[in-house]
Amino acid sequence: MKKTFLILSLAMTSLFANAQELILPLWEGTPPLQKDMGLEEKAIEEGIIRIENVQIPQIEVFLPSKQMRTGQAVVIFPGGGYHILAYDWEGRDFAKWLNTQGIVGIVVKYRLPDSKSLTDAKEVPLLDAQRAIRMARFHAEEWKIDPSKIGVLGFSAGGHLASTVSTQYMHEVDRAKDEIDALSARPDYSILAYPVISFRDASAHSGSRRNLIGEDASQELIDRFSGELNVTEETPPTFLVHAQDDKGVPIENSFLYYKALDAKGVPASLHIYPAGGHGFGFGLGKGPVDGWRDVLLDWMKSLDSK
Repeated sequence: MKKTFLILSLAMTSLFANAQELILPLWEGTPPLQKDMGLEEKAIEEGIIRIENVQIPQIEVFLPSKQMRTGQAVVIFPGGGYHILAYDWEGRDFAKWLNTQGIVGIVVKYRLPDSKSLTDAKEVPLLDAQRAIRMARFHAEEWKIDPSKIGVLGFSAGGHLASTVSTQYMHEVDRAKDEIDALSARPDYSILAYPVISFRDASAHSGSRRNLIGEDASQELIDRFSGELNVTEETPPTFLVHAQDDKGVPIENSFLYYKALDAKGVPASLHIYPAGGHGFGFGLGKGPVDGWRDVLLDWMKSLDSK
């Protein structure tokens, strides 16, 4: 038995040793809608890695070994209220886990709208999200990705960003463009974990709304960034997971988005667990939500059968 375990361990070690990690900037030179002010981002590690004041947005690409790759890729947006990025807890850790399933994980270090270097802060997270998806398609052949199997995964405010790019993937701002911009920014599917969806009063996460669009935003802006109001028949199939006892982001956010998807005939899978709180991440040791990732994998496999 010990010999068998040792052989399996060595095989797994060899398999993951073949995995690769790449870091690429999203933009060449100074990113669009940003001034070069010499500001520096800050990374703080207190249990988890928190990144603030992102100045050089990038993607960190985790590639499974070639033997394992399924062709799927997931572009990941960590949460943090549009003020910080919970970069490992809701980013790197999930990318590495996806690698064990043969899925490419792409963590996005997107710019946060409270940075003083931004010229139109509300547009910047979406712009970075669109770019990350386009870059995944641009490198699809190199990274052995099927360009029709690129999804997004977002947590909390990252879930808001994932839902925004899922409903506003064609939104444009005035900027210089390159060959990557010719590619589609539409995700093929969306995974939203305890997402901020609505900026309307009853369901709004006030911190995310304030940080993205300001304290005194117009009704037009509030509606534009309320995901449930922007769903169309072209919005990608979506998996939603939330805990009933979430005190940070009310479960109504997931309900609203699910109802909007259902009304437009978009395939959607909603999973509400009785406990888990906000920010449960993997769900390990959090009771009912502990197994949500297994449910997610089954859903992702079902996409191939449709």
